[in-house]
This record gives sequence, C-alpha cells and structure tokens, in this order.
Amino acid sequence: MTRVKRGYTARRRRKKIRLFASTFIGAHSRLTRTTTQQRMRALVSSHRDRSRKKRDFRRLWITRINAVTREDRLFYSYSLFIHNLYKRQLLLNRKILAQIALSNKNCFDIISNKIINQK
Repeated sequence: MTRVKRGYTARRRRKKIRLFASTFIGAHSRLTRTTTQQRMRALVSSHRDRSRKKRDFRRLWITRINAVTREDRLFYSYSLFIHNLYKRQLLLNRKILAQIALSNKNCFDIISNKIINQK
C-alpha cells in the first residue's frame, strides 16, 4: 500500500476560516472550533443588522423631522406633517426631509408653510 497524505482539503478550509477570523480576539482567532463558531455568529449578526440598520436610520430621520416641525408651531407634529405632505402630493422621502431640516432650515420652513397654506 502506498502512503496517503491527508489534510490538504481540510487545511484549505481551516485556513479560509482563519483568514475570516483573523481580526477576532484571543482563542476566537486561533482555535479552529471556536473560530468556526464565531464565524457563524458574525455572519448571523451581520445578516440581522443589515435590516436593523435600515430601521435605525428611519427612526433617526423621523426623530429629526419631528424635532424641527415642533420647534415653531405649537400643535403641529411629524404625523400631521407627513399626512399633509401626502395630501398635497409632495412626495419627498424621510431621508431627504431630514437632511433639509438639518442643513437648510429655511427651505424646510418653506415646504411646511406651503403644505399648511394650501388648504
């Protein structure tokens, strides 16, 4: 019988996992079993947080728009603002509205006045 040298495929697989986990700390980057576990955990977290990031940014934009709409008027809120936007068919998304509210408040005031005065 000729001698069979094993491990080429396994070594390549482990090396690939180790390269992925090279920035992890401690045994999470050195030991094969913990490395594979941490890799699975990292991939699950990244998949979950991709949709979470969209959710978080939407919350941030809504908070910013709400803060600016409540500054000047007493009984005016984000929900009324968005409702009036849709009623007037001024379709601006929340990201753009939040950027306008932060960078150019005069423009945001013009938009909100146009919405209110078109009754």
